[in-house]
Amino acid sequence: MSSDLQKRKQEWLEKLKREGKLRDPTEDHKIGLRALQHRVRREIIKFIGYGKRSFEEIVERFNLSEAQARMHLDLLEEALFVESKVEGGKKYYSLTPRGEAYLENVEWR
Repeated sequence: MSSDLQKRKQEWLEKLKREGKLRDPTEDHKIGLRALQHRVRREIIKFIGYGKRSFEEIVERFNLSEAQARMHLDLLEEALFVESKVEGGKKYYSLTPRGEAYLENVEWR
């Protein structure tokens, strides 16, 4: 693992710890597996890739209702594959180091 990636991962883990988002590993694995069970959520992770995508882009790309998109994105966020940020009044999603690792080690192998 490159030193930049390792540093970024460590900073992300420290941020999770500060925010109280680190969980028991067993519970964490359950949530992660539940998130990956649905094909649309796996496709959303790939669509976001290494950039960022707006909520509206995700709704349009996957032909989802806003409620469906929120449900999928909330679960991906709970499982720590994506994180959201509001910029200019729009909500954007980007991958976390966990989401990037999923792409590298599973989807893009």
